[in-house]
Amino acid sequence: MSKLENSKVSRRDALKLFGVGSAGLIIGATGLNRANEKVSGLFGANRAEAEEILPFYGKHQQGIITPAQDFIYLASFNLETKDIQEVKNLFKEWTKASLAMSEGKEIGNTSPLLSSPPDDTGEAIGLNPMKISFTFGVGPQFFEDLSIQHKKPSSLKNLPYFPGDDLKEEWNDGSIVVQVCANDQQVAFHGIRNLIRIGRGTVSLKWIQHGFQRSAKSDPSGSTPRNLMGFKDGTGNPDVKNDQLMNEQVWVQNGDGPNWLTGGSYLIARRIKIRVEEWDRSALKDQEHTFGRHRISGAPIGEKDEFTNLDLKKKDINGQPMIPRDSHTALAHGDGKMRILRRSYSYTDGLDNQTGKIDAGLLFVSFQRDPLKQFVPMQNRLAQMDKLNEYIVHNGSAIFACFPGVKKGSYIGEGLI
Repeated sequence: MSKLENSKVSRRDALKLFGVGSAGLIIGATGLNRANEKVSGLFGANRAEAEEILPFYGKHQQGIITPAQDFIYLASFNLETKDIQEVKNLFKEWTKASLAMSEGKEIGNTSPLLSSPPDDTGEAIGLNPMKISFTFGVGPQFFEDLSIQHKKPSSLKNLPYFPGDDLKEEWNDGSIVVQVCANDQQVAFHGIRNLIRIGRGTVSLKWIQHGFQRSAKSDPSGSTPRNLMGFKDGTGNPDVKNDQLMNEQVWVQNGDGPNWLTGGSYLIARRIKIRVEEWDRSALKDQEHTFGRHRISGAPIGEKDEFTNLDLKKKDINGQPMIPRDSHTALAHGDGKMRILRRSYSYTDGLDNQTGKIDAGLLFVSFQRDPLKQFVPMQNRLAQMDKLNEYIVHNGSAIFACFPGVKKGSYIGEGLI
């Protein structure tokens, strides 16, 4: 990949400056500022250009509050060693490679001998970095594998089996997780492929899932992306620009657990298969009542604006709740005090040979400060009552503790090992 020169102001940036584009023609410059403030920043119109190099070093890891890129590869690994030094060496090599790829550079020796395999697999040579990011974490099994159970956070427990789950072992758990995201699928694959190659002998791949969302080119406004059911996904996210909210909801704080995790977060991954054919046969009214939102605008039922605060007490003309109590939105919201940061992607994996139907769905990814207080209660409500359960099934589940950011001269997970 090549380094980038300073980029010129893009057409999209110019449109923002003049208050036009997808929203500006309607609401004008003043209204545009107000509308942008409603977007959490994870999917907002302030998304940096696709070629931007994201800083690898920092207080927090990349890929958590980073504006969501177009593609993801999420990979879970098993440890093939019980030697802590070998794992430490791997983390150092992964850090070195991730830093290079984040900066748009080849990894290792850029002039390999013809008689030896190249250090870099080469499929991203000449391509821009495309905002590639790397996020690393460890699961409960990691501590068992290395006999360091005393360092495991109390909130890092395998997720319970929720009602309706149809979990497949090939999509569950793992000792280490790596999330690679980028605005180009080949660049993202190059990132995860090289980490897999570097890890051979120390780790083995347990499962890997790719995902996608609408691209910055197809939706330059940066609106909330839609899932494969046609509804906006991520409207209720907390504002990633609000440091107080992030500290309350996403970042592990001093005193929450072991010091090595302070500034990190918990990643939960759920592979959710959508019964696409059944959903496609359902009426629009049923679809909207299932989600509790209007399909086109994303607004709560009975409202016009996507970001209108949920009023679960509001009644229709018949005295019934405007937003059904068993709708996905109502149950996920709960009392509104505990929120998670969703960073999910759609996936398609061809044909399900067992059913003869499309294998497609949602790679649900969320980050939270404490999964036992945030995700688990929410998923319990959803599993028991959610109207959406008629059309989906959870067949993969995993939890990981993601390290805090990396300092220059350090490596991922240094505080732990």
